[in-house]
Amino acid sequence: MQSLAPGLALCLAIAALAIIVRNMTGIAALNPVVVALVVGVGIGAVIGRPAAIKPGISFAVRPLLRAAIVLLGLQVTLGMLASLGLGALVLAVLVVGLTLPFTIWLGQRMGVDPKLSLLIGTGTAICGASAIVAANQVARGTDEDVTYSLAVITLWGTVTLILFPYLAGFMGMNPYSYGLWAGASIHEVVQAVGAAAAGGPEASQSGTVMKLARVFLLAPAVVALGWWVARSHAGQAGQAKAPVPWFAFGFLALVVLGSTPLMPGFAADASRFVVPIMLAASVAALGLQTDLRALKARGAAPLLLGLASTIFIALLALVGVSVI
Repeated sequence: MQSLAPGLALCLAIAALAIIVRNMTGIAALNPVVVALVVGVGIGAVIGRPAAIKPGISFAVRPLLRAAIVLLGLQVTLGMLASLGLGALVLAVLVVGLTLPFTIWLGQRMGVDPKLSLLIGTGTAICGASAIVAANQVARGTDEDVTYSLAVITLWGTVTLILFPYLAGFMGMNPYSYGLWAGASIHEVVQAVGAAAAGGPEASQSGTVMKLARVFLLAPAVVALGWWVARSHAGQAGQAKAPVPWFAFGFLALVVLGSTPLMPGFAADASRFVVPIMLAASVAALGLQTDLRALKARGAAPLLLGLASTIFIALLALVGVSVI
């Protein structure tokens, strides 16, 4: 604990600052995870990575992050998913199951690094920053890959947050359908919920539950990605074995347990308070380790890939909602 304290305390302090900034401004685009990332990158560029903080940073990037993903399962229940109906649940599976491979495929055509394409696709298809950092536990991308992916997802998610209410009005969508569309296609949970709320209470409810259905798919997606990554490297010695993402199974276990009377009622509320702090601290650690020169070398192609992926999931979700 003594060796972990300096780095972990720095990451938690950055997380606290990020949450204070978000609460003081009330701006949905200022996700604490994103603010923590920016602050972490800035501090890392100034002070570098002193040996004293490295153990705590490593702890925040892996064990703390995985614990946060497990606790995220308390925010989704099987009852919430069932309330959507079969059609909406099928739509949630389709937008995740098609957007992710489409982004990886298009990234290959655009010359984007496969791991970076995978992270952008995961963030677009599932739940933004949480999905990116969870997927990287099996993808093994660099800190710069994660940082760039978070920036791309934040940018285009914010654009959709602003545009969707106007587009829904232009298309004459009813509140329920608009909520489903926002929940099925906007990246971050806070962005999707914020956009859906612009359509009124009915849109807010359908949008929130639809978004949580995509969050539920985080665990199966991470397991599938682990298998896919292992298969992609099957020809390389020592890399053919699929990593076992135990934290994903922990996530599913808490979803099931949280759907029963065994889980105390305050547990979900507690997770909504604790998980953002843990995620922000983990991403702050990634920011502290990020090399700005390596980040710049990625170029503009991943940014355009994020735009194409965002348009794809928005159109796919719109078609699905119209069919429902």
